[in-house]
Amino acid sequence: MKKFNIRKVLDGLKEASSSAPSVQVGPQENHLIQESIQSEHFQLCKTVRHGFPYQPSSMAFDPVQKILAIGTQSGALRLFGRPGVECYCQHESGAAVIQLQFLINEGALVSALADDSVHLWNLRQKRPAILHSLKFSKERITYCHLPFQSKWLYIGTERGNIHIVNVESFTLSGYVIMWNKAIELSSKAHPGPVVHISDNPMDEGKLVIGFESGIVVMWDLKSKKADYRYTYDEAIHSVAWHHEGKQFICSHSDGTLTIWNIRGQGKPIQTITPHGKQPKDGKKPEPCKPILKVEYKTTRNGEPFMILSGGLSYDTVGRRPCLTVMHGKSTAVLEMDYPIVDFLTLCETPYPNDFQEPYAVVVLLEKDLVVIDLAQNGYPIFENPYPLTIHESPVTCCEYFADCPVDLIPALYSVGSRQKRQGYSKKEWPISGGNWGQGTQNDTDFIIMLQVLYKLKTAKVFDRNRSKEDKGSTDMSDEDPFAIQIMAWCPESRMLCVAGVSANVIIYRFSKLEVTTEVVQLLEVRMQYELNDIESPDGGGGGGDTTPAIPTPGASPQTSGPPSHPSTGSNNSDGGNMPCLKVRSTPLKQSPGYQVDLVVQLVWVSGEPPQQITSMVLNSSYGLVVFGNSNGLAVVDYIQKTVVLNLGTVELYGSNDPYQRQPRSPRKTRQPSGGLCDINEGSATSEDRCKSPTSGNMSFNHRDNSFSRSRSSSVTSIDKEAREAISSFHFCETFARKGDSTLTHCLHVGTTLGTVLALSLTLPPAGEQRQLQPVIISPTGMLVRLKGSISRMAVLDSTGSLLPPAYEPWYEPNITTDGEEREKVRKRRPVSVSPSTSQDLNENQYAVVCSEKQAKVIALPSQTCIYKHSITETSFILRADVVQMSQGLCMACFCANGHIMTLSLPGLRPLMDVNYLPLTDMRIARTFCFTNLGQAMYLCSPTEIQRITYSQDTCENLQEMLGELFTPVETPEAPNRGFFKGLFGGGAQSLDREELFGELSSGKASRSLAQHIPGPGGLEGMKGAASGVVGDLARARIALDERGQKLGELEDRTAGMMASADSFSKHAHEMMLKCKDKKWYQF
Repeated sequence: MKKFNIRKVLDGLKEASSSAPSVQVGPQENHLIQESIQSEHFQLCKTVRHGFPYQPSSMAFDPVQKILAIGTQSGALRLFGRPGVECYCQHESGAAVIQLQFLINEGALVSALADDSVHLWNLRQKRPAILHSLKFSKERITYCHLPFQSKWLYIGTERGNIHIVNVESFTLSGYVIMWNKAIELSSKAHPGPVVHISDNPMDEGKLVIGFESGIVVMWDLKSKKADYRYTYDEAIHSVAWHHEGKQFICSHSDGTLTIWNIRGQGKPIQTITPHGKQPKDGKKPEPCKPILKVEYKTTRNGEPFMILSGGLSYDTVGRRPCLTVMHGKSTAVLEMDYPIVDFLTLCETPYPNDFQEPYAVVVLLEKDLVVIDLAQNGYPIFENPYPLTIHESPVTCCEYFADCPVDLIPALYSVGSRQKRQGYSKKEWPISGGNWGQGTQNDTDFIIMLQVLYKLKTAKVFDRNRSKEDKGSTDMSDEDPFAIQIMAWCPESRMLCVAGVSANVIIYRFSKLEVTTEVVQLLEVRMQYELNDIESPDGGGGGGDTTPAIPTPGASPQTSGPPSHPSTGSNNSDGGNMPCLKVRSTPLKQSPGYQVDLVVQLVWVSGEPPQQITSMVLNSSYGLVVFGNSNGLAVVDYIQKTVVLNLGTVELYGSNDPYQRQPRSPRKTRQPSGGLCDINEGSATSEDRCKSPTSGNMSFNHRDNSFSRSRSSSVTSIDKEAREAISSFHFCETFARKGDSTLTHCLHVGTTLGTVLALSLTLPPAGEQRQLQPVIISPTGMLVRLKGSISRMAVLDSTGSLLPPAYEPWYEPNITTDGEEREKVRKRRPVSVSPSTSQDLNENQYAVVCSEKQAKVIALPSQTCIYKHSITETSFILRADVVQMSQGLCMACFCANGHIMTLSLPGLRPLMDVNYLPLTDMRIARTFCFTNLGQAMYLCSPTEIQRITYSQDTCENLQEMLGELFTPVETPEAPNRGFFKGLFGGGAQSLDREELFGELSSGKASRSLAQHIPGPGGLEGMKGAASGVVGDLARARIALDERGQKLGELEDRTAGMMASADSFSKHAHEMMLKCKDKKWYQF
């Protein structure tokens, strides 16, 4: 008989109850709220990607459609047209894109990858898709060339062979150019990989093949043999043609350029070393760095342009990468900020056999995209309209705001426009293809466009000239000591608060006027974790000022100096009162925009650095900034420039602390042998304080402030609990205590051990009294406890609507007006919560609390849990936000296992759960954020922002919001050959490639060489190709040509039949005459 196990049954019941939200209705209140939001309102999809393509590797441009394509080392493809027309695609293999080739004005693109695959992309649809793929198995692809208006793609390989692919069917031709036939028979050495392929601009039947070793071959496609061979001692990197097809130029690894006549194969007619020093005795110039690429472009009414990258002298150590523009006798060297990946010259004509008329150069750098105007003196650059540079330094945190005040963006733009550099080209941005803005959605620009409005450098507040002694004070951070860790922003009041990795908080006000601040206002705060240590009276040896417990009204908070103290404390031998960064003491000129109002610094205590700030919140209506770390929290009144409260985490509990904490001395490794301490408020003295070491289990890194903690919910070590940190804050106007009947100003504090504590705020009246009377804060006890660290809190009214924190509207801080006039401007918003206006006293509220494991909804003022939902057991939540959708309110969560979930509010019903993105990068964890209207974003690479939506409405309308990459444009007319060229056989010679490369003449290619893979976008590609006026016209023209050709063939066949009939009639008549007089027996 099977043994019955009651524990397993109980565990099963527990799991079943935790997997679904458990509803607990209070005895006196009815909490049933009708929720309009449903699961069908949610759908997850990517919308658009902003920023610079990370690790770019290749580039191409369609001169007719005016579309730019950039490939990356991770297999990504970014397409750019006019501002607003951007597209992101991804190759499944993730291999680096080594080359891109447009089918010019055809709405298609060929990409060659490092895994030896070639792909055809259809760009005639808003979301491009692959039509065909070809995977080579025996040879490595090194170079591709697709002639203009040709369907045959030349592919050069590492073995030196050239294969030909039909772009329409993506099948290999049997025509192959083998390396041993291309080079001289007497040459025994392998010429190396193919580094260049191009056809003669004037003769499509002649193909120039450049091998890495320095050999260039002129191959005759019809006779299948090499006409000419050109040999040079140095390796070749690129080849460029003169448009007349009589000369070409090669760039070499020794920094030289060689110019060759196509009929003179002995020596180059000219050798140039653009950056080499020319010796006087006629010797060969000293070698330079390789010229990686050269382009030769002609103009109808002037000197040709020769543009090259690289080639600098080896003695220019430390010089930045350069692009050299040689025009006639002038040579311009244009320095770049980053290494050059590739460059392209934009020309007026797509035809290689016409005067090129270059007008711009697109330079792809490792971290930027630069477009140079060739038509203006000095070669100015174009102002880049794309939001490619999302930041000048690595991004450490992100916040996402929707539904901002209407006057905010114009205000930021007006001050941000003054930050832009001058000297841009006056011409319009030349990459102007595509179409955008045809959608019917009102929020199209919100979805697609991104524009950098304003930049703020927080490091200006600090003195960068740190002494050697001070450098040790930044050991707590492995990275830039000025790095930003947390941001808090109030869009309505335009107040901004920034917490840095060096334990500092900077408070900014927005002003449209320029000011000079003589002395930066500074507050220094000592935050120290101190507990009774009955075993080690000398433990810690702090001897510093004690942090007061709950201060009495009007009590002076603990700071190390007066509120406007301009210095940063003394540099004591034990490190006491020493901040990590030194605030500048010289006057600070502050431009219009965000101007520093106050700096708060945590100082070293007893030789130990301050703990990094883990959470922060700002409230403009109260004039308060609150921040916390693993020691406790501090409340700063930025109006009076004072510290209102500086309290340890344990002291927030008072005598109701649920944890029994045991202190550890930072100087000793032994554990105290005495019993567990009973901590009471204000019981510790300066002689018997001790604190946990900074290298404890709960260290907070500025990159992942919640990531470095242990995730095991079963770990409840005393030392871990003794290091309880502040994880979140929320300002609200609610019932401070259980059973209260009036609303008061409150601050909810969440900790890493899952506790939510409440503090009530008593604010002085507005006006002059606000400047004089202190803000009084008193803890009111514990509100609720959850499993895991608290990540998000919110308060709902009795109808389930969100009650956002109060704020004050923005006013100009630098105008000195009468007190009455200023108070007229500084009125609290009418929608802020107050007992007399928005809510009856009998109505209840709901507190929404989300931890990294579960969510709860608490009824106020009864403080009973009415809804509870266990979000995850095996993972943990990285980000949770209460967001407003068009259908109602919900909570959105991003889990470390990659799931994105939404829950209804206040019922906590699961609405969506999508396994979107496995957490492979810490960058995603610290930058992922949700906002209203179903929007979310994260940094998918160090330079790119990925925006997603979880709204069904947005997903359905996304196709209309996106821009069109392909627009119908007539291909320019081919250049006129002229009378004499036509008479004497000059001009461009055409080639029937179909006859040459087709299966009838060249046979079938080896099946083992490459495998054809149909693309997922085949059907969509057919639909896309079937649309467009140009496509219809082209097909009609082709149909007419085919019909005319068939009619001509029919006429020829008819004429042949008539001739045959005449011949038959003639022979029949002759036979009749011959046999006319003969008898039958004579035959």
